[in-house]
Amino acid sequence: MSMVTVNDYNSINYADIPLDVNWNDSNENELSMHTIHAYPAKFPAFMATKAFEYAQNEGVVISTVADIFCGCGTVALESKLHNYDFWGCDINPVATLIAKVKSNNYCIELVKKYFEGIREFYSKCTLEESAYKEANSRLQYWYTEKSYCELLKIYLAINHVVDDEKYCEAFKCIFSAILKACSKWLTKSIKPQIDPKKNDIDVFRRFESQYNKLLKSIEEMDVRNCSSVIQCGNFLSLKKLPKADLIVTSPPYVTSYEYADLHQLSSLWLQYTNDYRELRKGSIGSVYNSNDFSIDLDGLNDTGREIVQSLIENDKSSAKVKSVARYFSDMQKVVEKCTTILNPGGMIFFVVGDTEYKSVKIQNSKHLIESLEKNRYTDIKISKRTISKGICVPYRDKKGKFSTDKLNRKVYHEEFIISGRM
Repeated sequence: MSMVTVNDYNSINYADIPLDVNWNDSNENELSMHTIHAYPAKFPAFMATKAFEYAQNEGVVISTVADIFCGCGTVALESKLHNYDFWGCDINPVATLIAKVKSNNYCIELVKKYFEGIREFYSKCTLEESAYKEANSRLQYWYTEKSYCELLKIYLAINHVVDDEKYCEAFKCIFSAILKACSKWLTKSIKPQIDPKKNDIDVFRRFESQYNKLLKSIEEMDVRNCSSVIQCGNFLSLKKLPKADLIVTSPPYVTSYEYADLHQLSSLWLQYTNDYRELRKGSIGSVYNSNDFSIDLDGLNDTGREIVQSLIENDKSSAKVKSVARYFSDMQKVVEKCTTILNPGGMIFFVVGDTEYKSVKIQNSKHLIESLEKNRYTDIKISKRTISKGICVPYRDKKGKFSTDKLNRKVYHEEFIISGRM
């Protein structure tokens, strides 16, 4: 795994950084626990493992790993498998639920006992005739009455039967994992979109299938005694932070998914909110996080200021311009705050991609490296990988949707790996 040393953020051509195929893929299969719940643009598990190997080869002695945008807990689980203590945070409560479940140890016999209790409660549960009419209007929008009522019985069963918080979270996670399949949500679509032709499915059978997947995942795992702590919250707002030898993270992109929208079914069912739009607030990369934000060009580093100025010239009134400025401002603070986490000699490891908006290249990689330099990180290095699998295919159609058609516009096909030392 080769990396190019960066002596000055402004002295290299980022487009000409050579691709390192060693960062592209792995021959190792992911554990089932990594797939216990679907998650858009999930961090590849092999990237975490390779980050550990790279850091060790660079002389980092790893005891504790951190992920400040931990998402669904890929780095958390890989840290556990390598016997490292872990700390992570994410603003998305659905993400942190999944991450916690992946990171815990479970007694498989107790999981089986709880499931049989859920099955029994479900089979005997009767609902008031008004149950669907009294449901959250957004859930009424996404579910037929039949599917909603079947899901409600399972949800009530979990809360009634599972009296241990850790196991309750595990069953809520697999419940969350079936919510899109049981809804009118268009199959294989990331964005919220109804499929008017979609038929109801056997809800409990789907839940049982996901439960069996959980059992398989637990059986694959060896018990680890390392610590794993995951917090729900914005990294920039958290007060008490641990120390770590290695930070491995992939920040949201400046033109990011609206994760609150994508996880609205789970957020509503699990009662994290009554209005999923509330969860957009505070998310780095969200256009909804910048309504009250005033662009301060002087507060941005040279790269951020140049990009935002170009965007202003193209689109002075756009909320997107504000969101880009807010993103750069927040990411500068993130890099600065990470200095308070890393132990001396520790390493920070970012995976991030460049994007484009209205023909303006948004160089997240260059902005990040300048931020590292300004905060006196040393031994800054960069490499590049190709994105070739999963939903993040390289092409987009005229409507901006992901596409495999090579005749379409190629936009999202490479990511940068960036490291720095404390």
